[in-house]
Amino acid sequence: METAFINSPLGITKISGDENGISVISITSDAMEISSEIPETLTEAVSQLNEYFDGKRQDFTFATNPSGTEFQQKVWKSLLEIPFGKTMSYLDLSKKLGDVKAIRAVASANGKNPLWIVVPCHRVIGTDGSLTGYAGGLWRKKWLLEHETPSNQQSLF
Repeated sequence: METAFINSPLGITKISGDENGISVISITSDAMEISSEIPETLTEAVSQLNEYFDGKRQDFTFATNPSGTEFQQKVWKSLLEIPFGKTMSYLDLSKKLGDVKAIRAVASANGKNPLWIVVPCHRVIGTDGSLTGYAGGLWRKKWLLEHETPSNQQSLF
């Protein structure tokens, strides 16, 4: 497993993976040294993330290989279907997965998403439209949603 640390508008981003794909993309507020060299297995992910932050990319095409339970994988796959610039409530996501009563399990799986931004857990909001639950901090969730919203709006939240 190889790891690189890059700068992003939201803090230091950690990217880990190998020849089978990227397994972890996370954000940290800790002071980490930015990688001076990016391992070859991570270069495409780094490039695409930089394009996303520059407003030049809406989806990701590099190989991923996240670890999780079968249920978590199912939730993460559903998150990939939420279009750029759109949101979905935890309740609607639970309904989409076929079990409205699984809302807490869906929220838990969403919170354990190991591929920050790429699997867009930030696009899941409360039923009332509120920003709720985000491992990276609600201010980051707000930033990401505003970054993905057309510029003709002042602010979503």
